[in-house]
Amino acid sequence: MSDAAPTPIRHLGIVVVSYNVRELLVRCLSSIGSELARSPRLEAQVWVVDNASVDGSAEMVREQFPWVRLIASAENLGFARANNRALREIGFPEEPDVPDAVLLLNPDAELLPGALSEMVQCLDAHPRAAVVGPQLQYGDGRFQHGAFRFPSLAQVFLDFFPLNWRLTESRINGRYPKALYAAGQPFPVDFVLGASMMVRAEAIRQVGLLDEGYFMYAEEMDWCRRFYAAGWSVYCAPAARVIHHEGQSARQFRDRMYVALWRSRYRFFHRYYPAAWRVLARSIVRVGLWAEARRARQAMTRGDISREEMDRRLAAYREVARL
Repeated sequence: MSDAAPTPIRHLGIVVVSYNVRELLVRCLSSIGSELARSPRLEAQVWVVDNASVDGSAEMVREQFPWVRLIASAENLGFARANNRALREIGFPEEPDVPDAVLLLNPDAELLPGALSEMVQCLDAHPRAAVVGPQLQYGDGRFQHGAFRFPSLAQVFLDFFPLNWRLTESRINGRYPKALYAAGQPFPVDFVLGASMMVRAEAIRQVGLLDEGYFMYAEEMDWCRRFYAAGWSVYCAPAARVIHHEGQSARQFRDRMYVALWRSRYRFFHRYYPAAWRVLARSIVRVGLWAEARRARQAMTRGDISREEMDRRLAAYREVARL
């Protein structure tokens, strides 16, 4: 890999994996169309992988967005498998004639004006960057962290025992200072959220596709870790703004997704951390699950949640404890 100026990004693939978020998908695809109209020098193809939605998402894409290439899966492939299916259709990782970069975008994300061009410019300006992510924000405009450090034991602890906002918003919890975002200049990070990440084709060819052992969660973290191991870097470009209506698909099966989250985290821990670290992490998680179960019982006693909801939460905590 050279520090010489790379070939400018002029051909882009965009992949959206969707599951039962029809109205959000409309907004997502509309924002993509608007951004592409603002970027006449950028050639792009857009792919939607519908993960067996039952809300009419696939039909909506066919009717309202005929310029989108639709893959209607007969089953829910999860995030990694579904993205990989589209990436293989595009020609990755082996075909020579593929886009210069690919944007993976969640269906609950909306590109704000200039987001595409800012991410492209960041890749162009940093030839060793495999991945660029934007600055995320909630639907009401509030700041949302979109870039993180790789997990530490402190982060595992703070997941269950947040203590106070100063700690949860700090480097100790894997967050980057808001001042870096406010400065508006690209800065290197460990990994960016898969809600919106632009990935250089050359890096994908070298490292390969997403690890399909992750059904949902941590797959983008794993990908970034593999890029680092191959000598690439990852950047956040805060001048690129993207609205992220966080976790809309996941909320449909909250308890199931809680288990999926920890199954994915444990997979990541097993691949990249020493045995002693993993033993300590599991000990923290077990204590944290006990605390979460206690909070659930208290919430049911107060009438904040139903007994059925409490039972679902407790079942999820037990399942995570057995992982």
